[in-house]
Amino acid sequence: MDDPRTLLCFGDSNTWGFEPATMSRYPRRVRWPGVAASALGAAWHVVEAGLNGRTTVFEDPLGDLAGIRHLGPVLDSAAPVDVVVIALGTNDLKTRLSASAYEIAEGAGVLVDRVLASDAGPEERAPGVLLVAPPPVVDVSGWAARDPGTYEGFEQGWQGAGERSRQFAAQYARVARVRGVSFLDAGAHVASSDADGIHWSAEGHAAFGRAVAAAVVAHWG
Repeated sequence: MDDPRTLLCFGDSNTWGFEPATMSRYPRRVRWPGVAASALGAAWHVVEAGLNGRTTVFEDPLGDLAGIRHLGPVLDSAAPVDVVVIALGTNDLKTRLSASAYEIAEGAGVLVDRVLASDAGPEERAPGVLLVAPPPVVDVSGWAARDPGTYEGFEQGWQGAGERSRQFAAQYARVARVRGVSFLDAGAHVASSDADGIHWSAEGHAAFGRAVAAAVVAHWG
């Protein structure tokens, strides 16, 4: 029997499964990669590669979080990979990184380029790519409202994030079009939770996981 094809989910805390209500991690079956795996069935093996705080290409002074440095080793460890879902950009909105929506989308494009230049797919070809535009960020003051001792002033680290993130769908679609890869607007399927303004509800994970599975089937059979 042939091995199932491999879908690599490369993302941030929403791929990791951060639960906004409890600040813990959703169970595997609830996280969107798990939902996608269930929808795709035995023909696909889904690899979760989510990391809290991960950016596209930007160096964060508070941690080793640049996705461009992680992508190569993750690809190599999961190879052969048939399709890579790139779902990053929300953390690039942080004030300290000073990135515009255009620059963030271009950062995601650098990750796409790295995948397309790799030999991590079957027969040492490049994997396919599904580029995801993150949904808009909403009010992040909920962090401090729940735990002011830890998160007082948290929203200052996300100045203008809502406005910039509302440009993601158009900017990421442009990047995908230029590079000839598949595109999915997460905001058409999931909204950031009012609990913290950044992460997704269980229902959001379910809807997005099903959308990813449908896109994979539509583009790669």
